[in-house]
Amino acid sequence: MKRAGIVAVATVLVSCGGGTPEKGSETKSAPVRVQTVAAAHVEWTDELEVSGTVRARQTATVASRLMAYVREVRVRVGDSVTAGEVVVVLDAKEMESAVRQAEAMDAEARNARAEVVQAMAAANAQLTLARATHKRMSDLFQRRSVTQQELDEATTRLRMAEAGVAGAVAKRNQTDARINQATEAIAAAKIQRGYLEIRSPFAGRVLERFVEPGNLASPGQPLLNIEQAGAFRLEAPVEEALLGAVRIGDRVPVRLESADKELDARVVEIVPAVDAMSRTFTVKLDLPGVTILRTGMFGRARFARGKKRALTAPSEAVREEGSLRYVMVADGGRARLRMVTLGAAREGAVEVLSGLSEGERVVHPLPAALVDGAAVEVR
Repeated sequence: MKRAGIVAVATVLVSCGGGTPEKGSETKSAPVRVQTVAAAHVEWTDELEVSGTVRARQTATVASRLMAYVREVRVRVGDSVTAGEVVVVLDAKEMESAVRQAEAMDAEARNARAEVVQAMAAANAQLTLARATHKRMSDLFQRRSVTQQELDEATTRLRMAEAGVAGAVAKRNQTDARINQATEAIAAAKIQRGYLEIRSPFAGRVLERFVEPGNLASPGQPLLNIEQAGAFRLEAPVEEALLGAVRIGDRVPVRLESADKELDARVVEIVPAVDAMSRTFTVKLDLPGVTILRTGMFGRARFARGKKRALTAPSEAVREEGSLRYVMVADGGRARLRMVTLGAAREGAVEVLSGLSEGERVVHPLPAALVDGAAVEVR
């Protein structure tokens, strides 16, 4: 089957070169001038390439603290939001009523305190008069100018005045407590009213919207999903054999397929638990701030796991025909097609796993019209 594949590719290449040559045409065609590079073993870092998914470093599910109808949703999926921006407004008229009721309680308590203050002033005046009267009666009683009955009456009036002052003080304390309660009730009612405006916890982008105006929001019910702006990670499952080799702070190259871009990422978190099914553990890598990054993007991370000798050839010397890959080598003045199996690629070179031997001269650059068996002149 492999031989048949080679013949098929060779046939395609001949047809692309302007027709199938006759038998013996190898000796008749003019040689094609080519340049060659020797396939050679080099020492490469042995890397494990794993697939991962880009996710925001921080996401938040915005929810309601109250049961209320949604009056307004101010953002849509994909919209950018700033920290503290109002994104959802709830409609709960009872919150306004609670604030007004607490404010009325506060006004009533303050009016009552004004009356108590006046009562205290009157009680203090009565006490002052009772003390002075009692003192005079005591002096007159010492001189036998008043009777015991009159002194007792003055003493009783003094005690009543003192009790009146103590009662006024108690009422003042009660009204002060009522004022404090009303103040706390106002603050609590305003806090509850503040929950009617739901704000973004940070600057970011709206990923999901779960609610529409008119829906009934319940405490804890998700309304929006927001991701933090400009902060992304690649989360990749790594085989458990590398659990001791990957460390926090390691630099790892990451390639984003959709963006055709390679980034320098840093390991910031290693989940120590190994998944029993896949035998992998999750590694989280911080990505640099690039505007093209989006949650859910596909990426590949390459983790170093030692050194190895790899047979390499220039990447541009490899051609593809469907699922087949091949190179041309110069052998005895002729171009010979070699079907190859490839491994990792880096810095303009590709690892050749099979189909090529060390020292063979690979045609590079590869002329488009060069076919298997064509005469070549190596420059």
